[in-house]
Amino acid sequence: MKTVAFIGLGHMGLPMAANLVKAGYAVRGHDLSEACRAAAREAGIPVAADSAEAIEAAEVIITMLPKGEHVVSVYGDLVRKIPAGTLLVDCSTVDMESALKAHELAASAGCPSVDAPVSGGTGGAAAGTLTFMCGGEAAAFSAAKPVLEAMGKKIVHCGRGGNGQAAKICNNMILGISMIAVSEAFVLGEKLGLSHQALFDVASTSSGQCWSLTTYCPVPGPVPTSPANKDYQPGFAAALMLKDLKLSQEAANGAGASTPLGAAAAALYENFVGEGSGGRDFSAIVEMLRGGEA
Repeated sequence: MKTVAFIGLGHMGLPMAANLVKAGYAVRGHDLSEACRAAAREAGIPVAADSAEAIEAAEVIITMLPKGEHVVSVYGDLVRKIPAGTLLVDCSTVDMESALKAHELAASAGCPSVDAPVSGGTGGAAAGTLTFMCGGEAAAFSAAKPVLEAMGKKIVHCGRGGNGQAAKICNNMILGISMIAVSEAFVLGEKLGLSHQALFDVASTSSGQCWSLTTYCPVPGPVPTSPANKDYQPGFAAALMLKDLKLSQEAANGAGASTPLGAAAAALYENFVGEGSGGRDFSAIVEMLRGGEA
C-alpha cells in the first residue's frame, strides 16, 4: 500500500484525497487553511500538522494548489526534504512556466514528476470520474497512473513535462468559447420566439451539438442536472474559467499563436467576473449576454 501525501485540501483536493483513502492508500493531507483541515478530518482523511509531517515517508506527493507561484514555492521546499525517487504529481491548473519550473525542481532532487491537471469539476472529483491530462516522462506517468485511476476515469499521457497543462489550457479555451456560443444561441432563440426545449432538441442532435449544450446547458429545463437549474451554483466557478482563459492567452502570446475567439472569451468573462459574478457557475454568463435580464 503506497503512502501518499496530499497538499491542498480545497474544493477539489478534499474529495480527491477522500477517494484515495477509499481506494486503500495511506493518505496524509495538509492545507494552510484550518477550515480545510477540519473538513478533511470530517471526511476521514488523516491530516498532518504541517507539510513536513505530511510528506514524511511518502512515496507519492500530490499537490492541488491555486496558482503556479504556490506550486513552485511548495516544490522548492519539498526538494530539500524528500529522498530521490519520490514521485511528485501536481494536479493544479497553472501557467506553463510554473509547470516547467516544477519539473526542473523535481529533477534537481532526482524525483520523477508529472503535471496532471484535471477536468470534471467538483462533481467529478467527488464521484472519482475526473479526466487527468498528464505531462512527464513515460516512466513517471506509468508510476502515477494507478494513483490517478483511484481519483479519475480517464488518464491521458499528453507527452513531455508541461504538456498536461498545455492540454488543459487548450481544452478550457474550447469550453469557454463554446459556452458563450451556446449562450448566445439561446439568447437569440428567445428573441426569435423559440422555446429553450425546442432549440435544445434541434441543436443537441444537429451540428451545434457540444458538451456546453448537452451536458451543461446554460438555461433551465433541458438538462436537469446543469447548474442552470440550481440558480447557477458553481460546479465550475466563473472566476476559475477566467483564470484558465487568461492562462490560454498567456500561452498563446508566448507561443505566437493567434486565438481571437479565446481572447474574446477572456474579455467577456473578465466583464462577467468584474460585475461580481466570479462565484457563480461559468454558465451563468448567459444572463450577462441577455443584457442583465434574469
